Amino acid sequence: MIDLNEHSSLEMLQALPLWKENEQLLSRESAGESNMNLVLRINTNLRSVILKQSKAYVRKFPQIPAPIERIEIEHTYFQLLQGDEILKQYSPRILLYYPEEHILLIEDLGNGIDFTFLYKPASQLAYDDLESLSKYLNALHQLKLPNFPDNSAMKKLNHEHIFHFPFLEENGFDLDSIQPGLQELSLTYKTDHLLKNAISKLSKRYLADGDCLLQGDFYPGSWLKTTDGLKVIDPEFGFMGEREFDLGVFAAHLDLAQQEESVFKDFLQLYQHPFSMELLNAYQGVEIMRRLIGIAQVPVSLDLTQKKSLLDKARMLILT
Repeated sequence: MIDLNEHSSLEMLQALPLWKENEQLLSRESAGESNMNLVLRINTNLRSVILKQSKAYVRKFPQIPAPIERIEIEHTYFQLLQGDEILKQYSPRILLYYPEEHILLIEDLGNGIDFTFLYKPASQLAYDDLESLSKYLNALHQLKLPNFPDNSAMKKLNHEHIFHFPFLEENGFDLDSIQPGLQELSLTYKTDHLLKNAISKLSKRYLADGDCLLQGDFYPGSWLKTTDGLKVIDPEFGFMGEREFDLGVFAAHLDLAQQEESVFKDFLQLYQHPFSMELLNAYQGVEIMRRLIGIAQVPVSLDLTQKKSLLDKARMLILT
């Protein structure tokens, strides 16, 4: 396998069988901070494209192994969405798939920004964007896809970092390096056996097969604001499961971004499919917790008191 990185030469990239006749590469640069994969923006004499290559590890945490075939899941997911009139509006086009080198060539959506700005104080999710996100999930969650790959390897990776690792008393991750006092605060929940038993039961539901295609990581880092409207990217965690998982993750990040409760209520008014509020709440609670006391941190603007309040809310959501 050709192991590309941000400093790979234009000559090395040009030699890959990805390019049109007479296409010459002019420049390459990193296309933002991807947690999982190498992502490059490549400018040629004909166009600008995004090159994405998966590795056998998590890009942000190279010590964590990850299934290299996740790029195949992303390819399958996006190709399926191109067959839906609504979903293709919110998705980049796949230009070429090179499975031998675990590479996708993807439409360049321009200098869009993701929605992690929502974690900054006083940031608000616009109603137009809320509508777009609801249209996306409404369309996605009605697809009937009995042959979608089970993506079990990525589910196991996600399972570890949602339901298990954050709740180990000793996991080698010093939360005080994120915020002084967070390690001690986390022990309240890591030693709560009632809570951990409930999370263990929920984790078995997550690992079970379902009948609904999920994006699998539906949070602000997977949404892009572009000149062509909102786009949803990075579906490598996509799988057939319970729609409450996508909904719960979405609700959790509205909490982490300190959005008004009315925002999620408005979303539920727009969402068209039946769901269990109890199950949604449970997935919401565990996602809040894993983002505050797990390794997959997001750039929240919360002091320790606010984090405790949110962790207590998460506990209640899981247990009631």
